[in-house]
Amino acid sequence: MLRIIEKCGAVHNLSNPGNALAPYLFEIYIRPNMRKLLAPILILSAGLASCVDRLDVRGGIKKGGKSDRNKSYSNLLAAGVNSMTDSKKTETATFANGCFWCTEAIFEELNGVLSATSGYSGGHSENPTYKEVCTGQTGHAECLQIVYDPSVISYDELLEVFWETHDPTTLNRQGADVGTQYRSAIFYHNEEQKQKAEKYKTALDRSGAFDKPIVTEIVPFKKFYPAEDYHQQYFENNENTNPYCRLVIRPKLDKFRKVFREKLKANN
Repeated sequence: MLRIIEKCGAVHNLSNPGNALAPYLFEIYIRPNMRKLLAPILILSAGLASCVDRLDVRGGIKKGGKSDRNKSYSNLLAAGVNSMTDSKKTETATFANGCFWCTEAIFEELNGVLSATSGYSGGHSENPTYKEVCTGQTGHAECLQIVYDPSVISYDELLEVFWETHDPTTLNRQGADVGTQYRSAIFYHNEEQKQKAEKYKTALDRSGAFDKPIVTEIVPFKKFYPAEDYHQQYFENNENTNPYCRLVIRPKLDKFRKVFREKLKANN
C-alpha cells in the first residue's frame, strides 16, 4: 500500500478510495516527485532491454526460446560486462599466445581487465568447434578476447604481459602444444594498436631480448568466435581435477603473479 507521512506524523492510506485527502495528497506529494520516483524503474527497464537485445544480436537467444552453442557463458558474460560499462569507455584487445586455458587465467587477474573470453580467431571456418580447431584445418588460433578499461590499464601494458608470458619465437608452437592453432598472434582492432604492436616487436628483436627472431604475426582483427562453455574460466573450475592445471598452468600463473604483482586486482 502506498503511504504518505505528513509533517504532523499522521499516516494516510492513499489506496483507500474513501479517504477525502487522497487527491490533495497526490497533487502535493506525489505528482511533483513522479519523475524521481519512476527514474530507477525506467533505468532498470532500459538496462534489461539492452541486455536482451545484445544477447539476441550475438546469437545467444533465438525465437521460440531455442538456443544453440552460442548461448554460452562467454556470451552472457560479454553482454553483462557491456551493459555495466556502457557509461564508461572500454576497449578490446585480441591476443593468441598459446593454450587459452593458460592465457585466460593470466589476463583475467589484471586490474582493469573486465573480461577475458577464450575463443578462436584468424581462420576461415565459421562457428568452429574446439575439435575442429584442434585439427589445424580451420586456420583459427586459440586466443583471448579482452575487454578492458583504458583508464586503469593501457594497451601497452597488455602487450607487455603478452610478450612476457609466452615464447614468441617458436612457430606454431607453445611448449608441448604444437599446431597452427597455437601460433603467436596479435589481432589489432585499429591503427593505433597495430603501430604499438609492431613497434614493441621491433624493439624486442633489436634488443636481443630473445635468442631467436620473434615470429608473432600482427594482423587485422576480423571475427572472434567464443569457445565452448567448458573452456571458460577453465583453470578456476578445474584446478583440482585436471593435472594439466596443476603441472602446467599453476607454475606459469605463480611466475606471472610475482612479475606483475603491482598490476593485479586487489583480491589476487
